[in-house]
Amino acid sequence: MTISRTISHLIEPQHTIEGAGVLLRRSIAPRVSNEYDPFLLFDHFAFNKPIEGPPVGFPLHPHRGIETVTYMLEGSVNHRDSLGNAGLIGPGDVQWMTSGRGIMHEEMPRRGASGIINGFQLWVNLPAAQKMIAPRYQEVNAATIPTVTHNGVAVRLVAGGFDGTLGPVTEIAASPLYMEVNLSPASSFNISIPRGHTALAYLFEGSGRFGANRDEVESVMMVVFDDGDQIEVESENGARFMLIAGAPFGEPIAPYGPFVMNTPQEIQQALMELRSGTFIKP
Repeated sequence: MTISRTISHLIEPQHTIEGAGVLLRRSIAPRVSNEYDPFLLFDHFAFNKPIEGPPVGFPLHPHRGIETVTYMLEGSVNHRDSLGNAGLIGPGDVQWMTSGRGIMHEEMPRRGASGIINGFQLWVNLPAAQKMIAPRYQEVNAATIPTVTHNGVAVRLVAGGFDGTLGPVTEIAASPLYMEVNLSPASSFNISIPRGHTALAYLFEGSGRFGANRDEVESVMMVVFDDGDQIEVESENGARFMLIAGAPFGEPIAPYGPFVMNTPQEIQQALMELRSGTFIKP
């Protein structure tokens, strides 16, 4: 018997400052409770006025034990890292970076022709067995991300599958589903999600009725779903959201700034290596 997921609770994003004074809307952040396992953080950066947004951005900083995913809607981000990667992440592009045992990188947002910067950053945990793997960088061009359209619904697939189509990002430990869903007015959407997987939807435009009980949700809001086999969404006036799902690892975590490990001792080791100049491994 198929069970349609209901809404567990809603999270209203809170403004926070990161990097060199970057104003963000944050829905979830790394916590020891790890209630959204395997997802650790979700930020929405949207700057529409000249006085908003970063004059500098996110200067060079470290990561260990996680994967960071940047998804751009408008504007762009200049990226540079200790692996020697450098490039521009533009509208519709995705950067999926596996920090593993350690990486240093910087991200510098730039306004597009419209003067707007709009995008998201998601942090995905790595299981204990993969926290010290070699870092990896995947830059996914917008043209390689498939869009599935039918009955007034357009789905851009970054990772995972929908309606027989697979996203370009693969070989991720959490077996994630990550997609942008755009519902035209008077349309509906449903998708199968494996039972036991964490499932979230970040509604950033419009409104819709989410879950088996058709609860009305208005943007901007993070929707957290209960367990089940599928997710259903309807919208009378149109809606646009990021759908995020993945398999939890069920492991303890020790978060500290840009590091997420399994024990406080591993965090201390990362800090010691950072201070001694041995953080980046050959």
